[in-house]
Amino acid sequence: MESDIYLVGLNHRTAGVDVRERFALADHCDQEHWALPCEGGIHESIILSTCNRVELLATGQGDVAGQMLNYWANARGAGVEDLQPYIYIHKSLEAVRHIFSVASSLDSMVLGEPQILGQLKTAYRKAVACRATGVILNRLLHKAFSVAKRVRTETAVASNAVSISYAAVELAKRIFGDMHAHKMLLVGAGEMAELAAAHLLQNGIDEIFVANRTFSRGQQLAEQFHGRAVPFDKLTELLTTVDIIITSTGAPEPVIRARDIRAVLKTRKNRPMFFIDIAVPRDIDPDVNALDNVYLYDIDDLKEVVEENLSNRRDEANKARKIVNEEVNFFAKWLTGLDAQPTIVALIQRGEQIAQEEISRTLRRIGDHDPKHRAALEAMAGALARKFNHDPIMFLKRGSMSREGSSARISMIRQIFNIDNVSV
Repeated sequence: MESDIYLVGLNHRTAGVDVRERFALADHCDQEHWALPCEGGIHESIILSTCNRVELLATGQGDVAGQMLNYWANARGAGVEDLQPYIYIHKSLEAVRHIFSVASSLDSMVLGEPQILGQLKTAYRKAVACRATGVILNRLLHKAFSVAKRVRTETAVASNAVSISYAAVELAKRIFGDMHAHKMLLVGAGEMAELAAAHLLQNGIDEIFVANRTFSRGQQLAEQFHGRAVPFDKLTELLTTVDIIITSTGAPEPVIRARDIRAVLKTRKNRPMFFIDIAVPRDIDPDVNALDNVYLYDIDDLKEVVEENLSNRRDEANKARKIVNEEVNFFAKWLTGLDAQPTIVALIQRGEQIAQEEISRTLRRIGDHDPKHRAALEAMAGALARKFNHDPIMFLKRGSMSREGSSARISMIRQIFNIDNVSV
């Protein structure tokens, strides 16, 4: 076995954000932080560095994991002992399984999130630009991308909202369908409400208004969303024109009451209204939900949607892991073939060499001969060599599910056929 696969990393499960920030290798303009130096025992490499993980992937011989750790620590001005409490190390097929799981978003903080695949593709492009990848990592990363596509196609692991803000967006879509023709009002300045507003804008909301008790803060938020700030005391008046209202004020009692909405609905001619109340205590009188053409969801309603969707994603993740395991087995067979290829070539060359030597010896004994006789002998000798090599070649190609097992088979064949010309 000339080269093995190694992965060294830390992520949101093994290290807090302060540690991840300290050992991040992202956002460096110099190429040395896009890949490891291909020197010593390291043959190929890629570095993936995001807000939730830093992972170094490499192929090589010897103490590759140790080299990777030393490089990583030195790049961040730290010692290996500073890194070791937070890292995980995977080798061979476990490294393959891990990178397939990462690409398929099965190892993400939010199961099924799509961003990690794009981040992995970017890391790969940078490593390719550095000429740091080769046969094994090129094959591995392209296979990881296809595994991720297969997981998205054959499972629903990436479907359904699994955050409060995304759940709010999905509920709004169910009510209004096309979002482009609708307006939104953000009441207050809570973080989750802001995030929900940002997601709604991304999904095509036509216009956004912001009403905040502190008008200057409202103006700041409105600029952030390319919207318009309105005085807080104009809130009820504005409800006649907006369709989606997100509230998060921190007020001790409701700021929107059922009696206000009854009057608003008459002016709106009963066009639907969608309220998302993310405040605790609630900003919107629960009786609002009893009105016709009004849809009110509070934080508990949204959490129920998220929990249900998370449960569905977990079920789908089990299907996705079966796909990953299947693809790891396919990749293992390719690796086995890659390891065995030099020995297979050597077997074929050895058979051809023996055949040519025996043909020459036979023709010297015959003396004068017809060229047709030589051609017939060469055809027969070549066929014999191929048939003789068939079983040992198939033995190598079948290999083993572990590279160690494959290496043992290769070593056995090389010894039996004395491919390395070892004197006995």
